[in-house]
Amino acid sequence: MTRLLSGVVLAAGALASILFLPPAALRLVVVALALLGTRELLGMAGTFTRGGTSWLAYAFAAGVAWTWGSDAPRADLVLFGALALLLIEVLFAGRPFPDAAATVAGGLYVGLPLGVLAAIHAMRGREAVLLLLGAVVVSDSSQYYTGRLLGRRPLAPSVSPKKTIEGALGGVVFGTAAMVAGGGYVLPDVPRVALAGIGVAIVILGICGDLFESRMKRAAGIKDSSNLIPGHGGVLDRIDALLFAAPAFYLFLVQWA
Repeated sequence: MTRLLSGVVLAAGALASILFLPPAALRLVVVALALLGTRELLGMAGTFTRGGTSWLAYAFAAGVAWTWGSDAPRADLVLFGALALLLIEVLFAGRPFPDAAATVAGGLYVGLPLGVLAAIHAMRGREAVLLLLGAVVVSDSSQYYTGRLLGRRPLAPSVSPKKTIEGALGGVVFGTAAMVAGGGYVLPDVPRVALAGIGVAIVILGICGDLFESRMKRAAGIKDSSNLIPGHGGVLDRIDALLFAAPAFYLFLVQWA
């Protein structure tokens, strides 16, 4: 029951933010999520247990999410910010390079994709964001149920033993179908073949994102990225697939702008 109630609240909050918030307010939401996700990432990376981490990690993640969340993102600012942060952390703060790299990863792995969601909203409207989320959700659900029904061969047993090749194929089929069906209304200027292509890419990248976070959690010896969301784990546990899928969808939309 706790998991169900948390899921309903999460879904309602996400939909309300996408449907009703103006672009500037939505950017503040993604910045908040980036801060929470960065804290979880740094915790998994072990930087808290080695003397804590710099406030610069959070500033960089928030800055990347805010900067990339406009309809005219500045990749140059993000790149120079990442290099500057590495320089400060290693040269002036004296931190080990793995810890310094983790502070940069908070912005690039968490902040950038979340900022991209706000950029998609600013560029193509709330419908485009809902299309992306719908394809990812349909894919995730299809992987679960197809895997339970038909799953026989493990996809990545050393990382996520419950994932199967059959489940992944189910996610590709139904997630792509959702992208093509929804894209016909949301992106009528885009050919169906192109929608199918980005649908396949989004599903595969989403699976990679899920396995990527699973690998980090397994290396850290934890089940969830945090206990922030009752029954669901942490922020990264809910958006791991989206973190890899969103940038690909953004680049796709840029090509069809």
